Amino acid sequence: MLKRFPHYKQIDLMDCGATCLRIIFKYYGQLVSIHKIRKLCQTTKNGVNLLGLSEAAEKLGFRTYGARLSLEQLNQIELPCILHWNQKHFVVLYKIRKGRYFISDPAGGLISYDEREFRSNWFSSKEQPAGLSLLLSPGPDFYQIDEDEPSRALGWSKILTYFYKYKRLFVQLVLGMLVGTVLSLIGPFLTQSVVDIGINTKNISFINLILIAQLMLFTGSTAVTFIRSWIMLHISTRVNISILTDLLIKIMKLPMGFFDLKTHGDIMQRMADQQRIESFLTGSTLNTLFSLVNMVIFGSLLIIYNKNIFLVFFVATLLYTCWILAFMKYRRELDHKRFKISSENQTYMVEMIQSMKDIKLNNAQKQQRWGWETLQARLFRFRVQSLALSQYQSVGSMAINQAKGIIITYISAKSVIDGDITLGGMMAIQYIVGMVSNPVESLLSFLQSYQDAKISLERLNEIYETEEEVDIRKDYLTQLPQDRTIEFRNITFRYYGAGNDPIFTRLNLTFPTGKTTAIVGSSGSGKTTILKLLLRYYNPEDGEILVGGKRLDQIDFALWRDSCGSVLQENYVYADTIARNIAVNDELPDESRVEQAVHIANMEDFIANEPFGLSTKIGTAGKGISQGQRQRLMIARAVYKDPAFIFLDEATNSLDANNEKAIVENLDRFFDKRTVIVVAHRLSTVKNADNIIVLEKGAVVEQGTHQELTARRGKYFELVRNQLELGN
Repeated sequence: MLKRFPHYKQIDLMDCGATCLRIIFKYYGQLVSIHKIRKLCQTTKNGVNLLGLSEAAEKLGFRTYGARLSLEQLNQIELPCILHWNQKHFVVLYKIRKGRYFISDPAGGLISYDEREFRSNWFSSKEQPAGLSLLLSPGPDFYQIDEDEPSRALGWSKILTYFYKYKRLFVQLVLGMLVGTVLSLIGPFLTQSVVDIGINTKNISFINLILIAQLMLFTGSTAVTFIRSWIMLHISTRVNISILTDLLIKIMKLPMGFFDLKTHGDIMQRMADQQRIESFLTGSTLNTLFSLVNMVIFGSLLIIYNKNIFLVFFVATLLYTCWILAFMKYRRELDHKRFKISSENQTYMVEMIQSMKDIKLNNAQKQQRWGWETLQARLFRFRVQSLALSQYQSVGSMAINQAKGIIITYISAKSVIDGDITLGGMMAIQYIVGMVSNPVESLLSFLQSYQDAKISLERLNEIYETEEEVDIRKDYLTQLPQDRTIEFRNITFRYYGAGNDPIFTRLNLTFPTGKTTAIVGSSGSGKTTILKLLLRYYNPEDGEILVGGKRLDQIDFALWRDSCGSVLQENYVYADTIARNIAVNDELPDESRVEQAVHIANMEDFIANEPFGLSTKIGTAGKGISQGQRQRLMIARAVYKDPAFIFLDEATNSLDANNEKAIVENLDRFFDKRTVIVVAHRLSTVKNADNIIVLEKGAVVEQGTHQELTARRGKYFELVRNQLELGN
């Protein structure tokens, strides 16, 4: 009896999206309350969008991918998935069979449609024959939803869940292995028959028959090997993508401070480590299982043929195994050294390529090349050590294998002379010994691969065991307070590292709602750090940050960052179009909002001069842009979000006077009714602020309007006079 697909009716009119997720959770065997899903989706009176569904699903352990698909593509994906239905609703597609599409509709029940009906409901328009869908597949964390303290570590049990969905393919693999073993088992008997019957009786017809049988066996075993290889490719590719996707999801969930402690090479080498784990599971493990079956079967045959030869083989194999295992400790030490040197090399190469212009400007090519050559020398010394270890292993194992072969040949030859076995029996024994030797080597290779995978798993767990930014067990506020006033109360903060002095000690600040506050001060006084604390790059060591009287750490991270537009000194330009660089969080940029952002950032002339306008590619894969153009692009990016809070860090310091004047005027109008914090030195940027805070060594020394502070002729007046040439 076929299992009926689960279904739930939506409780409220706007609950269709959350109910679709609940249906899919039930399908995969997890019961999650609609209230929990609704909260994670941030369902409002207007419902929820596809992004909200994706974020909720990923918080609960799913892997998601939003895409606009055609009907042909829809037939190739893994079901169930969520579809955007009639431009205003969400449903679950759980099966496609014989041209009919089976839907679990939270508003209607389990329904099936023919292709014409399905198209009319799913496609957004006749001109665009594609519909929006959210593809979901459970990750290893999905099965820990019910646990009070889910383990963050990536253990072997979690890794094996990646293979669960391919259990049918594994059954086919095992059957293929058994067929291959049976075909191999016939080989020694055919060899013996050729010699003992065909040659001894001079029966060429019998020999021809045996040779035809061997040819058919070869054809069969080759076909089995080919099919096995294709199945392995399918499984390993899918599993590799899943593991890497989950690793990227995990990395993107980590707090921003994590990336201050790891280099590019460090993270990239860990991403390479997951390939060793995947290779071990899909290659070494299955091949070893196949080899062990062969070893048991052919070992039993060897005992039947000659117990003395089996005893020699067993003792030699024991010595061979002990010899290989003796080097495992040294291999582990070398692997740690390889990781460290490879990480440094990768980091150095990335930095050298990214900074090539500065290297040439400073004529530092030779120094940088020498630094690279020093790293290569360390790599060479490591490879020498690695080769030496490998050669010591090889020499010992080859000597043991050679001695084993000579002794077995001597015993089997003497047995033929003594009449204990036939010549065909001797050839069969040699064949069997070869078939048993290969599994032993595979088993030892498996142990080495296991050691490598285990080391890689330990390194990956440095990432997986790092506490994530968002704790899904915590109830975050999903709406901002009406009052947008920001307060720092007794904030103490220091950057990570032993011996670092606090940047702030019991700092108190207020940024009134709907007002513009400027922060000025000498370099190192903590201006940028204030913005990074507000953007939740870091958590304060002591004290609390309040927004409308609510603690900042109680507000949902995604909600807060969606509400903040920022221009920092290290904002990144993506290798994409100008439009996509402005609307980085939208797959399809809103044209009217892009135009407004372009106008406020005074980018019209810049875009008009580009051959493809907003579709012009910039960044590393396109046209280079100046620092001034870059800053205008970042201002446009911040404006596009239409945020409630705006944080600017030296946002106009690379602009010429005309551009700065136009942008400042545009921004002054845009700032209306928004809470704005500006870090700047230029008088034009700060003079119109409602309040100016002067910082010195992490403490507030003055605050007031431009006129008030200038009249005091204190620290602010000194900064203005020295940096902005205000006069005496």
